[in-house]
Amino acid sequence: MTRGTIVITGASSGLGEEMARQFAALGYGLGLCARRLDRLTALRDELTAAHPGIQVRIAELDVTDDDAVQAVFEAFRAQFGTLDRVIVNAGTGDGAPLGTGGQAANRRTATTNFLGALSQSEHALAVFRAQHRGHLVLVSSFAALRGMRRSMTTYAASKAGVAALAEGLRAERIPGVDVSLICPGYIRSEMNAAAAERTRFMVDTEPGVTAMVRAIEARKSVAYVPRWPWAPLAVLMKRLPLPVVRRLT
Repeated sequence: MTRGTIVITGASSGLGEEMARQFAALGYGLGLCARRLDRLTALRDELTAAHPGIQVRIAELDVTDDDAVQAVFEAFRAQFGTLDRVIVNAGTGDGAPLGTGGQAANRRTATTNFLGALSQSEHALAVFRAQHRGHLVLVSSFAALRGMRRSMTTYAASKAGVAALAEGLRAERIPGVDVSLICPGYIRSEMNAAAAERTRFMVDTEPGVTAMVRAIEARKSVAYVPRWPWAPLAVLMKRLPLPVVRRLT
């Protein structure tokens, strides 16, 4: 018997991959989806070998394809019988300063991070409303707190949209449904590997994701993780003048 079932999008690498490992160790059944099916297959084999008592299902998924999101979530619900938690994690960090010819990268980031999250939330909540319970987890970013410069502008804006989406859903108070917003600070992953060595406060993937998993398990409404230094920095970032923010980012 498993502790429940969790769907994780963007599970083929980075934070999603490590969340899958840690939730598998806790005894959850997992529905893992991402664009790279070969990496999901390897992860499934790893997890079922390490934890023979759990079920791991996988599906290829591009979260910008709304019909595919609906089909994959409904297939996972049919396979498991119920979905207890959906973690909206898939995202990208591509970007360029606006007006410099990087429109394609910026549109890709905005579409994946925000419209993809909207699609995942739509279809997860359809399942949760039908079964009268569930836990929706939206992964945003510390960068969502303020506008960011240059190649981070669109990324920060898209993650701010995810944060607003989570707050609106919490305000709705859907019966039986919890909504959590997880805002990671700088956690080492495939997406930020190029900047890892020059980024302050960067933590390794495993302890960073452990903080995320702890907050998700506690069903926190909003969590900045790891708590140190990101929770106190979040308080400051909301109040600092923009010229100071510019020097820090």
